[in-house]
Amino acid sequence: MRWTVALLATVLALAGLAGCGGDGAEPGAPKGATLVLDFVPNAVHSGIYAALARGYYEDEGVDLKAQPPGESTDAPKLLGAGKVEFAILDIHDLGIARERGIDLVGVAPLVQRPLAAVLARADGPVRRPREMEGNEVGVTGLPSDEAVVDSEVEADGGDPAAVDRVTIGFNAVGSLAAGKVDAATGFWNAEGVALRRRGVGLRVFKVNRFGAPPYPELILTTSRQTLEGDPELVDAVVAATERGYGFTEKDPTAALGDLLSANPELERAEQRAQLRVLLPILHPGPFDRKVLDAWAAWDLKHGLLERPLDVEQAFDQVG
Repeated sequence: MRWTVALLATVLALAGLAGCGGDGAEPGAPKGATLVLDFVPNAVHSGIYAALARGYYEDEGVDLKAQPPGESTDAPKLLGAGKVEFAILDIHDLGIARERGIDLVGVAPLVQRPLAAVLARADGPVRRPREMEGNEVGVTGLPSDEAVVDSEVEADGGDPAAVDRVTIGFNAVGSLAAGKVDAATGFWNAEGVALRRRGVGLRVFKVNRFGAPPYPELILTTSRQTLEGDPELVDAVVAATERGYGFTEKDPTAALGDLLSANPELERAEQRAQLRVLLPILHPGPFDRKVLDAWAAWDLKHGLLERPLDVEQAFDQVG
């Protein structure tokens, strides 16, 4: 009798283990993963929120949590330490992280062109990039801003050293609207849209039209450890993300609704305007080796990188 009870207990225990799976999860249950955004949710992330709302990640077997960065969040370090699986990084930050010994890999571009630009008041003296010479240009204080100003002025035949740069932090909208500076660095899809909605006339000088290659600004990034240790997870997240952005291209109004439903604090008109200008470049696709090589050389020239970058190591599936 005791033998029968013991046997029954063993069978039930084994059945329980089989039902739970080796990692304690139900068989077929989505695998959990976290994605840290590059900034607070906005129109550029519409494809991600569309994919979340429409179950695309779940279709790929992933329970994805998207979260904005906190004040102290250092996404590259979180990725490198294995505390999160994915992050959206500015391409320059990806290169800098690799220089610092954090083995990160870009797995998909979210936008196909730079978002960085110089924004100049239409009623001001800066009618072309070289006319930043001798005029006040607001910069955040980040090295990437200096690179944008240098690249644009030089490409237009001017002297970057002759630009009067004023550190304004992240206040390009307020500073330009109040006429405190003649031009400022900013993102044409964000600050540019906000200023025009305020009725401020602008001249927009996109950096890829003045010296910089047409590099993809925002990159879906993971760690080498995740890429090699769980390639199925990476493939699944990339596939679902691409599907979400494909949906956004086909039905931007519905995708905007998904973004706003998840983030009701956002202003609909502002995000609609941003999405409208982003749509032509808002689609993941394969990396272009020639473009990435040109971007790495541009970053090196302008001091954003200190040594040549191994593009094949920094990006997955480079064509």
